[in-house]
Amino acid sequence: MRSLVLSLAATLAFAGAALAQAPEVMRGSTSSTTQKKITTATTPAKPAVQKTAAAQSSSSAHVKHPVTPQTLRGSRYGGFAPAPAVPETPPTLDLASPRTLSLLNVNSSEQLTVTYWADGAYKRDALNKLNHFLRDSKTGEQTEMDPLVFDVLWHTMQISGYGGTVEVLSAFRSPETNAWLASVSRGVARDSQHMNGNAMDIRFPGVPVFKIRQAARSLQMGGVGFYPRSGFVHLDTGPVRYW
Repeated sequence: MRSLVLSLAATLAFAGAALAQAPEVMRGSTSSTTQKKITTATTPAKPAVQKTAAAQSSSSAHVKHPVTPQTLRGSRYGGFAPAPAVPETPPTLDLASPRTLSLLNVNSSEQLTVTYWADGAYKRDALNKLNHFLRDSKTGEQTEMDPLVFDVLWHTMQISGYGGTVEVLSAFRSPETNAWLASVSRGVARDSQHMNGNAMDIRFPGVPVFKIRQAARSLQMGGVGFYPRSGFVHLDTGPVRYW
């Protein structure tokens, strides 16, 4: 009997000790798990914040220093970006006086003096004479010249103060003539405005070509080509451009 009591007491003591230790193990497990969760949750946060900051810095740098044609030009000029050219103010034009041209065809040695505009209108007979006078010098073919090119020439004369005979080196060109010239000269465009009947290569004897060029450019009425070595200026009524 005594042995049974002692055995029962020992069993109860061992169970009590086990139950007393169980909460400690659970608390330890809970504490360890919580700590692990906190560590796992907080550790990656730092790189994420740093990456965001880096991205913002990169974005800020991109906004601060955008790549534009101006900055590219600036890098080529040692940090100096030349400002775009300011368009010239067109001069005041004489829109009332009769417009007379005195021309010398350098290729045929023909001369013509004609008033092609008066009383607010172009003169058909005068335009016909100009069309023939400015024909293709190689084939003899002629076209309907753009009357506006005569206005460009006349106003250029007025602005430069020239009242003499204009020497014409080239006016209308047939596609065949233009192709031949382009094959023997680098200065001839294959799609030249001369084929459209709206271009003339001219010179004013005694007037510097740069002065003629400046006067023509101030009109802003078409293309102006500058050929100082050959001593002439190209005028046309195509898009406004200069070379």
